Parts: sequence; C-alpha cells; structure tokens
Amino acid sequence: MPPGTGDIHLSTAQTINIDGAVIVSTPQKVALADAKKGLKMFEKVQIPVLGLIQNMSSFVCPKCQEITHVFGSQSQDNLIADVQSLGSLPLEVEIMRNADEGTPIVISHPDSQVTQIYEKISQDLWQTLSTTTSNKK
Repeated sequence: MPPGTGDIHLSTAQTINIDGAVIVSTPQKVALADAKKGLKMFEKVQIPVLGLIQNMSSFVCPKCQEITHVFGSQSQDNLIADVQSLGSLPLEVEIMRNADEGTPIVISHPDSQVTQIYEKISQDLWQTLSTTTSNKK
C-alpha cells in the first residue's frame, strides 16, 4: 500500500487475513515518520511487521561508480528501532526502465546486484513466513 495510515489501510488490515507486513521507506526523515506511523497501526491491529526495506538508499553513478546517498545516509540498522532490516535497494535506472516495459529487473538482469538484493529479501521473507505460519498451526 502507499504510505499512510488512513481508512483504506486500517480497513484492509482489519478485514483481510494478513500474516505480516513489510514496511518500505526511503531513508528521509519525513518518509521514516510515515513508516513509523504504519508500524504503530500494524501493532494496534496485531499484524506482525516482518521487516523494513530501505528503497532508493543510494545511487551509484554508472560512469564513475561514486555512491551518492540522495535521501540521506542514515544507517539502516537504526531506521526504525526493533524492526529487522531486510535490505537496501539502490536508486537504479534499470528498475524504472524495466517497470515501464513490464519486465521485472530480476528477469531482464538476473545477474545484477539489484536482483541479488531482491532475491535475498524474498528468501528471508519466505523463511520468516514459513516459520510464522507453521507456528500458527
């Protein structure tokens, strides 16, 4: 869902059986403030937060390889206390290009660093959900 804790978010959280939530945020202070509101909402409706993904965490110049932290360089370990960091995705032009073409970057660029990050995040989430759902039975 988009950022926020409005009626749609709350209604969805209260009416759909949800095993967990993943919070995605850029490292900006204002974006993290919204993410923290989302965290509190999920706690109130007793939906476990499985982790945080830091989106657009940095930009790597394709010509010189210099890393720029466009939205700040806060350590992802301390972005939201007590929430596991699932990974940091860089601001990547190929993600945008492939999204516009309708092809996920994990298919068009299977060996890229971004694909490796997505795969690690998905494996970690799969493991967490497998453990969480098996404990419910």
